[in-house]
Amino acid sequence: MPKFYDKVNVLKKPEWLKIRLQSNDESAEVERIVKEHSLHTICSSGLCPNKAECWRRRTATFMILGDICTRGCRFCATKTGIPLAPDPTEPQKLAESVRLMGLRHVVVTSVTRDDLPDGGARHWAAVVEAVRRENPDATIELLIPDLDARADLIEIVAASKPDIIGHNIETVERLTPLVRARAKYSTSMQTLEIISRKSGAVSKSGLMVGLGESDDEVLQTLRDLRAAGVEIVTLGQYLRPSLEHYPVAAYITPEKFEWYRLQALEMGFSYCASAPMVRSSYLADAALESVKRRKAEK
Repeated sequence: MPKFYDKVNVLKKPEWLKIRLQSNDESAEVERIVKEHSLHTICSSGLCPNKAECWRRRTATFMILGDICTRGCRFCATKTGIPLAPDPTEPQKLAESVRLMGLRHVVVTSVTRDDLPDGGARHWAAVVEAVRRENPDATIELLIPDLDARADLIEIVAASKPDIIGHNIETVERLTPLVRARAKYSTSMQTLEIISRKSGAVSKSGLMVGLGESDDEVLQTLRDLRAAGVEIVTLGQYLRPSLEHYPVAAYITPEKFEWYRLQALEMGFSYCASAPMVRSSYLADAALESVKRRKAEK
């Protein structure tokens, strides 16, 4: 990863991005269960600003297939390198953890595993199947890698019948080569189209702003996502994990985020969460409920 040290030009965070981290017995219990079962969460590895709030609500976004990614995206805090082999006991461990936490809506993501012939698709399916067995009343949301837009691999995941399958576009087309490693805007859009047209699950995507994109580019990305059949979209402020990561170009105001949200709804998205601290898995259950209500009204 190239160095992006620019201490002189580091932007000062505005007041709306300052959060007070808290912990209590509920978040401590979630953390205990995660550690006891040797699980990884994107809450920790991704330095999510909502970790304390979500863990107090006894929710967590699990990260499967290890904590080492084969790609080194310049916005991401997850470790990059040569991953270990998938843990065959992980699906059952995760399912048991979900049961102990009493989760109603389960979110699962992963590192990208370009080293595996199937990109981890069969492991994904095993996780969904295990969670279903142990937690038949829970809804399941997946946030998958692009899987090289291979329909056969996406269909393996989809056949396990998750309720939501998401893949994050992350940023606008122009900035994709600068901040995403080995990823292509067109490949991500193809992945989302396959999810939307063939999986039977609700499709979802998310993007960060504040990387130097224009309003027109954000709106074009939203139009591209909608054309690919995406139903749920999230927008949040990019926060630089360290001085070695891609610089923040701007802190976007809450008013502009609200404007993005209204534009997305006008385009026909069933649900849009858009605010500085929004991340793709934040209050994810609310998005699914909103989609179900809208479909019931039609």
